[in-house]
This record gives sequence, C-alpha cells and structure tokens, in this order.
Amino acid sequence: MKEYEISPAGAAVGALLQAQPDSVQRILVVEDGDDIRQLNAEVLIDAGYQVKVAEDGASAWAALQLNSYDLLITDQFLPKVSGVELLKKLHTARLTLPVIMATGILPTWEFALHPCLQCVTMLRKPYTFGKLLGMVKNILHASARARAEITPPPNWQSQSAAMGLQL
Repeated sequence: MKEYEISPAGAAVGALLQAQPDSVQRILVVEDGDDIRQLNAEVLIDAGYQVKVAEDGASAWAALQLNSYDLLITDQFLPKVSGVELLKKLHTARLTLPVIMATGILPTWEFALHPCLQCVTMLRKPYTFGKLLGMVKNILHASARARAEITPPPNWQSQSAAMGLQL
C-alpha cells in the first residue's frame, strides 16, 4: 500500500501513523496525479490541516480502515478502486465522513443510480486553491457543528444519575 504523510516542509514520509487525539483536523487526499496530489497536500498543510495522501483508491480504502479522518478529498478516476467505488465502500462499511469529489467529469449517472452518493460535494477540475480551501473550511465547519449538536453535554453522566437513570 502506498500512502504518504506530507510534512510541513513538503517532504513525503513513507509511514502510516496512528491517529493521535488532537484538535488538528485530518484530511485524506486521494489523487493519482503526483503534482496535483502534492500541491493539494501542501496547500492544506499550509492552512493548518493534517494531511495524508493516497495515489489510488485501494490505498485510500486501506488508510480509511486504519485511521480516522475528518474529510476525504478524492478524484473519481483512480487506479484500482474508483472514487465512486470508494464512496460505495464507505457507505457499506457505515463510515460517516464528509467527502469532496474533485473531478473533471461529474459521474452524474452513478449518483442517480446510488442515492447514498448524493451527499458528496462536487468540486469540478480545474479549480483554484482558494475554492478548494473555501470548500474544505465550509464542510469541516458544518461537520463540526453537526457533531456538536448530537454530542451529549460534558456532565451527562452525572445528570442521568441525578435523574435516577441507569445507562
């Protein structure tokens, strides 16, 4: 499996790292084009995100099973496992993760056939880094807000005990 972590200096480190609990949002970028993959990673790192990259859908799927991410950015036309196939795997495995599909050709017929894919945000190539960053920030903000709405309050255990509820 080929997955690399891009360091802030831009060098590729060929190691899979375990998820570390911190407040930095983690993004997996899946792109078979070396230059696009590297540039996207560097722009996201410069914006303060922790970024891992994969060059094909099979490597991305393996990374998604080993680590947790806050966002997946994927191309549609990938070696081994396409972007749509990767999204179907996510759905089948019940992995909830916001997704940006960055592609030159929108697979609208695939999305019509599979309603589970309709929650994906589409980013049409070519795009600017400003557009990419804006979309990433909006999606991560909305995702964090949604998680906060369903997160129990910090003292939920003491409140349930005070009400005589047992969990």
